[in-house]
Amino acid sequence: MTTHIPFDFMEQFMIDVFKGIGVPEDDAKTCADVLVTSDKRGIDSHGIGRLKPIYYDRIVHQKIQRPTTEFEIVRDHLATAVVDGHHGMGMVVAKRCMQMAIDKAKKYGMGMVVARNSTHYGIAGYYPLMACQQDMIGLSGTNARPSIAPTFGVENMLGTNPLCFGLPSDEPYDFVNDYATSVIQRGKIEQYAREGKDCPEGVVIGRDGKSLTDSKQILAELVSGNAALAPIGGIAEETGGHKGYGFATVTEILSASLQQGAFLKQLIGFDEAGNRAPYKLGHFFMAIDIAAFCDPADFRKTTGDILRALRASEKAPGAERIYTCGEKEYLAGIERKDTGVPVNEALQKDMVAMRDELGLDYRFVFE
Repeated sequence: MTTHIPFDFMEQFMIDVFKGIGVPEDDAKTCADVLVTSDKRGIDSHGIGRLKPIYYDRIVHQKIQRPTTEFEIVRDHLATAVVDGHHGMGMVVAKRCMQMAIDKAKKYGMGMVVARNSTHYGIAGYYPLMACQQDMIGLSGTNARPSIAPTFGVENMLGTNPLCFGLPSDEPYDFVNDYATSVIQRGKIEQYAREGKDCPEGVVIGRDGKSLTDSKQILAELVSGNAALAPIGGIAEETGGHKGYGFATVTEILSASLQQGAFLKQLIGFDEAGNRAPYKLGHFFMAIDIAAFCDPADFRKTTGDILRALRASEKAPGAERIYTCGEKEYLAGIERKDTGVPVNEALQKDMVAMRDELGLDYRFVFE
């Protein structure tokens, strides 16, 4: 049975888990904030559901990620910088990189920072939102372990590779297009597997080119290389799949070429002997100071006017409303403010396992 846990309780639990596995307190607060922000925004694929498999297990059991983050600035040149994360906490690397880009934009009008040898950094939208809060346009993207097949292919080559923009608005929420460049992302499939649900037809293909729907099977086949996600637009060129493939490739290049980091099959997470190894992910972050172009308040109003006009346009028969990016996440935050984070039975077991292994003093409402 699914239960709901207050955000403050969940955030403190995640902080204590991160601290318990060796993450310094300030870094633990950053990591927990990224995850709980995902849950607050209704992005259940990247919140508490990823604490154990993506961070806890990789640090404690697989030993392919470091709990302490060595943030090395490899190159720093006016409006740009290159950083090496040395397989530390991706959220810590990413937040510091985005702040560097913002600081550079304040001085030069624009700032761009890229990182190599990092790890999973949570929801991409967290970082452009940092820029929006400073009256700036934010951009971030990351590569990931191979998942997407190129158009006319069946081999998983590209990661789900989000390409995320944050644009300030005069509305209660900013425009943030936080999503993968595949039709479905791995985190959503993990969520389906936890809930015992199948994936929709046509979003995952096997080596024979046929659609796969069994979520648990898909997760195993993605690791073995026998399944691949379809890019945005789908498997066929006729439906625009080549466009999603192109955007995924742009993200891959910007996540690897500028910082001379790992790419494609180099991100598989295994060494040549078949042993687990660090993922060596790359990220990029850009901040653009709106004040260098126009008054930020004017920018916010024009952006808001555009969004309001889109939502006020004629709806399809049977449709209740039209949304713009960031709106559903804002509404989820309002809805969940009093209810908290939904936690199903699979996540409850993960939380209990981490608590017991670390000897944390917690009693959960579902026990």
